[in-house]
Amino acid sequence: MNKPGLLIGLASILLAGVIYYALTQEKEIDFSTQVKPILNQHCISCHGGVKKNGGFSLLFEEEAIAPTESGHPAIIPGDAHGSEFISRLSESDPEIRMPYQKAPLSEEEIEILTQWVEEGANWGQHWAYKSPTKPVAPQEGLQAGFLPEEAPLFIQNDIDRFIAEGLTRQELSPSPEASKNILIRRLSLDLTGLPPDEALVSQWKSGRMSYEELVDALLDSPAFGEKWASWWLDLARYADTKGYERDVSREIWAYRDWVIKALNADMPFDQFTVEQLAGDLLPEPDLDQLTATAFHRNTMVNDEGGTQDEEFRVAAVVDRVNTTFEVWQSTTMSCVQCHSHPYDPFKQEDYYQIMAFFNNSRDEDTHGEEPKLKFYSGEDSVRMEEIKSWAARHGNPGLKEKMEAILLYQEPKYHGHIAEDFENGELIDTKWLGLWDNGSCYLRDVYTEGSPYVYINYWTGNEGNRLTIRNGGPEGEILSQFTLGKTEGREIRRFPIKELHEKVDLYLHMENKSLKPQQTSSTINWFGFFPELPGENQAGHEEMDRDFLALLNKNTPSVPILVENPDYMKRETHVFERGNWMLKGETVKPDVPAVLNTWDPEWPENRLGLAYWLTSKENPLTARTLANRIWAQLFGRGLVSTLEDMGTQSALPSHQQLLDWLAIRLMEDHDWKLKPLIKDMVLSGTYRQSSVSSTLLHEKDPENKWYARGPRFRLSAEQIRDQALAASGLLSGKMYGKPVMPPQPDNVWQTVYNGESWETSEGEDRYRRAVYTFLKRTSPYPSFISFDAGSREVCTISRTVTNTPLQALVTLNDPVYQEAAFHLALRMYRSDAADPISWAYERLLLQPISPEKHEHLQSLYAFALEDFSTDTEAMEEWLQFAEEDQKNPELAALALIANALMNLDEFLTKS
Repeated sequence: MNKPGLLIGLASILLAGVIYYALTQEKEIDFSTQVKPILNQHCISCHGGVKKNGGFSLLFEEEAIAPTESGHPAIIPGDAHGSEFISRLSESDPEIRMPYQKAPLSEEEIEILTQWVEEGANWGQHWAYKSPTKPVAPQEGLQAGFLPEEAPLFIQNDIDRFIAEGLTRQELSPSPEASKNILIRRLSLDLTGLPPDEALVSQWKSGRMSYEELVDALLDSPAFGEKWASWWLDLARYADTKGYERDVSREIWAYRDWVIKALNADMPFDQFTVEQLAGDLLPEPDLDQLTATAFHRNTMVNDEGGTQDEEFRVAAVVDRVNTTFEVWQSTTMSCVQCHSHPYDPFKQEDYYQIMAFFNNSRDEDTHGEEPKLKFYSGEDSVRMEEIKSWAARHGNPGLKEKMEAILLYQEPKYHGHIAEDFENGELIDTKWLGLWDNGSCYLRDVYTEGSPYVYINYWTGNEGNRLTIRNGGPEGEILSQFTLGKTEGREIRRFPIKELHEKVDLYLHMENKSLKPQQTSSTINWFGFFPELPGENQAGHEEMDRDFLALLNKNTPSVPILVENPDYMKRETHVFERGNWMLKGETVKPDVPAVLNTWDPEWPENRLGLAYWLTSKENPLTARTLANRIWAQLFGRGLVSTLEDMGTQSALPSHQQLLDWLAIRLMEDHDWKLKPLIKDMVLSGTYRQSSVSSTLLHEKDPENKWYARGPRFRLSAEQIRDQALAASGLLSGKMYGKPVMPPQPDNVWQTVYNGESWETSEGEDRYRRAVYTFLKRTSPYPSFISFDAGSREVCTISRTVTNTPLQALVTLNDPVYQEAAFHLALRMYRSDAADPISWAYERLLLQPISPEKHEHLQSLYAFALEDFSTDTEAMEEWLQFAEEDQKNPELAALALIANALMNLDEFLTKS
């Protein structure tokens, strides 16, 4: 053999050997995708966060390789033969074999676990807990499964390249682009929650507006914030009542308006986060930043008599922990309240360290929901600015901010419900302090900050209530003595008190000989010790001081907010044994789970620092969570289908690289702004596809997991109502303000113990967008519930979508939909169209009606016309919203057609 031939032969042998070696070597086991699912399914229930049978736990690496009760570790990394964890899987004795009293593992599962231990039992990290890095979009040409003429049209941006790669692997082809009429309706409903107006449709159909210009116009619409606010308010568990049994009304609509404005302004999501979680902790927060903190005042408050406020304060704090991690981290942190997480690497201590961030706010489950931010207007705003300027000129540094805080939300203060050791007195309805004649109680551990006054918020119909405040007890030094006079409703009055500069126990004693036995002298809500307005000897001080007291007592619109305790009121946080708030274990300080991104020592150890940690670019979950949920809003399912969970029990991402690409693009390219990210998604060819399915797609991808067609799913409860009002011409464009009460069926809204009732709104308030509808937690708006909206008692990550006969009954019979159908019929009747049915169908769905549908509707019209012509009583009843001179059989028949049109599947579906 010549030399070149020899070399070629040797090279061939060497290559064959390399190939053989590669084929015979087993690929290293991946813990997250291969081992962890087996452990979660078969082992964790007995050897995890709740149970550690035999002293063996597979939840954390350090526990898995630690000695068990036998004194030896069950897993010896690198030695599968010597690891009892492996040997027990193949035992013949059912009392020894694992899983205990369950079906044995398959041979494949045992092989995976054996190889994993032999390779060193490398624990690995769940994909979602690794900080995302931006992948490069696939650049390869479109191959198997793609029709050549479809490929160039489908690829509109990098999103499509990721989707195309998945379609190629599944041997699927993309669908052609949807028609122009379907696209504009789909876009408008997705971005604004409303059908497009006639002017926009005209520009789009005539070609005077490009697709990108159409997207920009809809993103710039004020309706954008109203539509996307409904999504966020589900997460924020926003409602207009407090919840629990009494479910009394709550004034918190200013927060809803803040959300709408923030979304319309495209506030960066990191700022959006910081202001909601910790706006009060920002330097010199403005009214909007304080209002934003109502996100966590949406928690429920229990007004029922006999309840313990501390219990429900703790319940609210627990809800804040759970909601924060559900909303920003797609993490089921609520599991960790009672024990370490059974599936994810979070320990019980982690839960209470997070709770320590939220445990120091001033709210205390009080009836009045203090602290509340007051909104002054007109002359009152001017007076407030004058008082602040006066304090700055005549007081010490920082007094201006203190006076502003007192005027805005009257903090810090001591609520009457903390009083104890009563004699001849009680907590009225467990809410307010009530002393009888010769009654007394203690307020313990009070710091007056050296204030010369005590401010008392109270009400009484009695005169002569003499209150004495002593230091420490009945024999202590008298600090103040005054009369709580008769009031007209609740008032804040102030009385002189001796200046003190240390914490004391205040002993309160009440005398009023004119009272009957056990008659309450007065009802005291809270005590405050606020600084004195400076400049007492300056001209104008008396008037300024009078204005100060007047503003304190001014009844204004308000919103509950978060305010942090001062250091002298700071609470300790304990681990609750088994999650029971009454069984306090070790003390913990604020901290975050080590498995996620590290804590920057420059961040403050409070809610503000937590917000910075959540929006750090190193946080592995926040941007992924947000990108996934926005994708779900547009496409009907998330790239990770379990929107509430990205932990080890979650569904695997269908397109993990695309999810990471979107997350990094959100943070780095769009600076956390949502509108550009939404624009990326709707500009994609993936979004523009026709939603028409096929037998092949139904068989291979029934859930549209691989996005071989466009999105098609039912509109939300809010969109269905808003679209009906818009189509009929009734929808009001009025934005913001107090919630409204549109028509609903009689006898639906029932209340206990509070006397409230549903008062149907008049004028245009009757026809405002659904986002402004009053939401009572124990009796939500019935048509919304029928279409799967929630009661918002807790955070709702995704709504369950159902299809029930009740939904058809709503759109056929609910007064809102009947009134909308009548007004659409009136427009049909007054139109100069030769065929009102075709005119209405195209107006509602932006496409011509098919001959078959037209024939059915024409037959229905003829039947109804004949029936109403002979049955005047039926016609009168059906035209309940018409004026007397409007009633005729033709209009009644058209109203029936309009009602049918608004019940068509294509009208209630996005595409």
